[in-house]
Amino acid sequence: MGEEFLRWLRFVLCACVGAAFASLGGDAAAESVATPNFVDQHQRIAKPDLSSRQRIRFLTSTDYPPFNFLDERGRLTGFNIDLSKAVCEELGVLARCQIEALPFADLVPALRRGDGEAIIAGLAMNATTRREFAFSQPYFRYPARFLVRRDRAMATPIADHMDGKVVGVTAGSSHAAMLRSFFPNAEVQTFPDRLEALSAVRQGKVDAYFGDGVSLSFWLESDAADKCCVFADGPFLSDRFLGEGLSVAVAPSDTALADAVDYAIAQLVAKGRMTELMLRYFPISAF
Repeated sequence: MGEEFLRWLRFVLCACVGAAFASLGGDAAAESVATPNFVDQHQRIAKPDLSSRQRIRFLTSTDYPPFNFLDERGRLTGFNIDLSKAVCEELGVLARCQIEALPFADLVPALRRGDGEAIIAGLAMNATTRREFAFSQPYFRYPARFLVRRDRAMATPIADHMDGKVVGVTAGSSHAAMLRSFFPNAEVQTFPDRLEALSAVRQGKVDAYFGDGVSLSFWLESDAADKCCVFADGPFLSDRFLGEGLSVAVAPSDTALADAVDYAIAQLVAKGRMTELMLRYFPISAF
């Protein structure tokens, strides 16, 4: 993710995550948040034996909210942190599990040195990183979403009703390229940053904004949004434009650990614990 994205997401998260969690109690949250399943439940993975493992250290960073970040007391927290603990618990190795936070640039060198066994910090899974690491199956994928004013709803499916619609998007972003590819009939208006584009939606200068569903879900709950807007249609997923999702990276020789993570995540999904984690960190659905 780019620095501009991270700065904007930190701002939005700090501004609204507390209010969002306070406003959604257990049952209400379950009704409000769609929790997608990216695990193939028909796949059969044998339960791994990790009894010989002396340590399983997950390496992460502190600059990737809501997945891994420092809370207001300086404590490491986030979806990835709790997922790491849940994976270790499911594998029966919680007592031997560790989580260490490093600057993002130091994660790969640390794994190469053997200072950790896995990276869970949003490391991109692509042709280059696949040559250097083994990966678990994706446990999360970033959705693209349309955001519109409440009083200017767009008919769905949006792809069939794009004629004459002006859609804002951040200039030079992967979402700009995806918008032009997926919706060639849209009249695209680019903006230098997200906040300016979202302001244009609020003021009715554009019909919609197309961008990252995760960050937009938090913005919708922020004071800046002031309940102006809602998602329309989607979610829209694309490996080509948005990447293959979030996975756990391990040393290329340690595919057994990647398989163990796959097994644990499949169990967490089947038992409903993945949904619990989603509800904890995503009070407004990005999907």
